[in-house]
Amino acid sequence: MDNVLKIENLYVSYSNGPVVRDLSITLSRGVIGCLLGPSGCGKTTVLRTIAGFEKSERGRISLHGQNVDIKGTFIPPEKRRTGMVFQDYALFPHLTAYGNVAFGLNKLPARIIKERVHDLLDNVGLRDLEDSYPHELSGGQQQRVALARALAPQPEILLLDEPFSNLDVNLRESLVHEVRNIIKNTGATALLVTHNQSEAFAMADEIGVMSSGKLLQWGTAQDLYHRPACKQVAEFIGKGTFLNCKVVGDSAVRTALGVLKGSPVHPLKPGERGVVLIRPEDIVHDDHSPFKTAISDRVYRGSNILYTLNLDSGEKVLSMVPSHHDHPEGTGLGIRVELEELVVFVGDRIQNPEVRSQEKSPEMNLQVV
Repeated sequence: MDNVLKIENLYVSYSNGPVVRDLSITLSRGVIGCLLGPSGCGKTTVLRTIAGFEKSERGRISLHGQNVDIKGTFIPPEKRRTGMVFQDYALFPHLTAYGNVAFGLNKLPARIIKERVHDLLDNVGLRDLEDSYPHELSGGQQQRVALARALAPQPEILLLDEPFSNLDVNLRESLVHEVRNIIKNTGATALLVTHNQSEAFAMADEIGVMSSGKLLQWGTAQDLYHRPACKQVAEFIGKGTFLNCKVVGDSAVRTALGVLKGSPVHPLKPGERGVVLIRPEDIVHDDHSPFKTAISDRVYRGSNILYTLNLDSGEKVLSMVPSHHDHPEGTGLGIRVELEELVVFVGDRIQNPEVRSQEKSPEMNLQVV
């Protein structure tokens, strides 16, 4: 697969300081990538720099092998063959759906324009609404028109800036899958920026987590969730808690839940201390378990309940339990641990005056898989 986008050591700063710091990513043809992170982390600046709306201070951006932003070379936005879907869609209110999609195609023969616009409107399911103006369309329909307009010039890469943020939750969930299918059907390469993990996981093939202008990790959703490169990624992706631990083998740690074994994500050395990541699905409800934990909080989610459990050490873990196992706060919940990956960050510790040292904690009688 050839590389459509290659960014090397990108550095962008404004008057108040650096916004993007030495960021490097590569996107192959047909891949949907995503930059995921909180507001202000620099992800939109990366998108705008790829499009040519911002200039880098150093580093290199190339599109399909051509340098578009490097010291001494800057290709203007209109010559970069990028398509942009803005957060507010930016449709022309005086143009119909057809007119909006056809807007950037005026140099092509009329017959080609008509064929391409109709193909794209068919692709996004709006052929019957081609004569409708933006104010006559729903938010989801406007978003699909904006997508078709961005795809019409057949760009090298499609850039999407928080494209679902203006939609209600139910529409957003269904449209994410629709937009992914549309992009895949056209064979386009795309880069999305969002702060929403669910959107990133549902939409993208590859995801980069950003914080304070830096790329912390680039990989699949599976990589980020189960094999986080650092504690910051583990905290940002999904839900989970950390328990203080001491390494007692190359694949075992001692915690307030006893000795936990699993496939280590990072190399471990006996005697090292740190924290181990525990996901809600690692703590399995078991009425027959001899080990009971006190429920301090519960969040009902329809199909399941997320319980917060207090351990004798003063630490807490989360457990995701089917909702027909309904237990009130203050009661005990039988649990067992089912852990596959052992995600340990050496050197980090959770400071809690109630937590006893692990050497003095009694061994828990837990079934650890």
